[in-house]
Amino acid sequence: MYFVEPLLGAAAGALALSALLLLYFLKLKRRDVPVSSTLLWKRAVQDLNVNAPFKRIRASVLLFLQLLVLLLLAAALSRPVLRLTGGAGKKYVFLIDRSASMNAVDVGESRLSEAKRRAKEAVRNLRTGRSWILGGSSDQAMVIAFDEKAEVICRFTSEKKRLLSAIDSIAAGDGKSRLREAFTVARAFATPLGDATNGRTAEAPAKIELFSDGKLLDVSEIGAEAGEVTFHVVGRSGRNAAVTALRARRSYENPERVSLFARFSNFASEPVTREVEIVFAEAIRSVRKIVIPGRKEDFASAGHGKPGTASMSFDIRCPESGVLRVTLVGDDDLPVDDSAWTVVPEPRRLRVLLVTEGNPPLESAFKACPLAGLEVVEPAEFEKIASGAASGLEKYGLVVLDRFAPDSLPPGNYLVFGKPPAASGVAAIEKLKNRMVVDWNERDPLLDSVNLENLFVSEAWELKPPRDARIPAEFPTAPALVVRRKRNALFILAPFDVLKSNWPFDPGFVMFCYNVVAFLGNEAGGLNRFMLEVGEPLIVETRPPRVAKARLRGPGGLDVTLESDPGGVFRFPGTRRVGIYRFQVEGGGERVFAVNLLDTAESDIRPRNRLNFSGGVVEGRKSDPVPANRELWPLLVFLGLLVVCAEWLVYNKKVKL
Repeated sequence: MYFVEPLLGAAAGALALSALLLLYFLKLKRRDVPVSSTLLWKRAVQDLNVNAPFKRIRASVLLFLQLLVLLLLAAALSRPVLRLTGGAGKKYVFLIDRSASMNAVDVGESRLSEAKRRAKEAVRNLRTGRSWILGGSSDQAMVIAFDEKAEVICRFTSEKKRLLSAIDSIAAGDGKSRLREAFTVARAFATPLGDATNGRTAEAPAKIELFSDGKLLDVSEIGAEAGEVTFHVVGRSGRNAAVTALRARRSYENPERVSLFARFSNFASEPVTREVEIVFAEAIRSVRKIVIPGRKEDFASAGHGKPGTASMSFDIRCPESGVLRVTLVGDDDLPVDDSAWTVVPEPRRLRVLLVTEGNPPLESAFKACPLAGLEVVEPAEFEKIASGAASGLEKYGLVVLDRFAPDSLPPGNYLVFGKPPAASGVAAIEKLKNRMVVDWNERDPLLDSVNLENLFVSEAWELKPPRDARIPAEFPTAPALVVRRKRNALFILAPFDVLKSNWPFDPGFVMFCYNVVAFLGNEAGGLNRFMLEVGEPLIVETRPPRVAKARLRGPGGLDVTLESDPGGVFRFPGTRRVGIYRFQVEGGGERVFAVNLLDTAESDIRPRNRLNFSGGVVEGRKSDPVPANRELWPLLVFLGLLVVCAEWLVYNKKVKL
């Protein structure tokens, strides 16, 4: 047995007992009244003697009972706890899942709040070293919160108040749930250090207590030994529908109109009918009903079926920039994935300068793009424009260099066909013959809806890009496309002559040119991205003059001041919540970023009752841990009430006598 608040109980007991004894010492003040005789006043004389100061206190049942009551109450204030197990102290690591699915409200306030409650109950069950009956050293524990990343909230300690405070401080997140990093950190802290000879120790490794709904994407990649992990399952329901895909782009023919595509998923077994609400610039633009079919169970994969899906397309007039939100209106157990956002920039038509000695397919491809203007000049004329005291290239959003690599270039955005210019920082090693594209990134914005499967070039330069370059497409032994940012310039390099390829005969060539124009127009010069995933860092590169500080506001009351690096680049890695983030530099305009979940694995909130580690299966526990500590203060308070009742009976009996 030990006391949680021994000092409080000792102080209260000392004060109460001193006050009671002082009352018995005090002499009662009475009014003097003359009487003829004191024979009939024996009891009054006895009472007077008892209350005389500094007299020895007589043995009294009432005094004994009153002292007993005060002792019991003081002991109750000390909060005595009876430990039901003994032995040497153990170590525990509490892993608490704070991913998006832990925001589900099917249990209590949320799954995270329930996980924290059960973790705190486990902390209260820890053994302390102040044991009077069963002996033994203190248990120790540490707390780690995780989603995609792990965060050590509290290192090993036996102080329960510190552990409980650490668990309370864990905030919800909207990220994906990956256990590997948290498990690695837990093992690093949990493994006892051996001696210098053979690395062995008598100390047992720490036990890992995992509090999660089991929606862990990488659990099969982790090898857990038998008895190493205790899995506490949190959650009951799988009732959820979510926005799982969102895409918006301005119309090719009419840039004032935005084409919007959204996909919705239903993870419950029954179909649901919901309303889809489209909001742009805080105004509702459209409301439609949608029926999402129920989950399709796959019995061959142990119940891990596919969610029912439905999609919608919208065409909305958005002549200005703004935030576009898609909301699945209705009630389910995970509200965080019912909405998704995208930032629609204002329609921007670029002026394009094409530098060539003659390339009709390339000129025709850019004439088909929605441009503010297209000018075609020869290399000699370009040299005059670029070498002027005030460069005349500032009015062009894109300069296309066709088989022309000048020695120097002013800041700007360049699309280069052929040998890259020296200003790009990409070296051309030698010429290659007869090459086909073998791999390309379909998710790259430059290759959206572009199929390079049949692209063949008879002659191309072998490029050696630096490590900070992006390679959207590749030949068998060299890059086929390179994107490089350098200082105040952006280079998109295609190291071949389009006239010596079959690309002009493919519709994808025109689409590529359109994507280049859209990429530069939608990203305000190619410096920003507006739509991010949860946990993806927010990066903003500022043009001269450089800005040192900026303000960032976001979901959950986020309001921080950011400082740029020496190159004028701002970075913020803490996009842990979905919603809108507003970035504003000092004395400048505001830039808006949308952070979305859009993850079917995290939106599938059905809890797992077992975890299939690579080292074995761990069954989950749904109930609270069996209490290992018994607090005795309720029993002491009850005994105190009984003694008060007994004291009352004794007092009344004496008065009647």
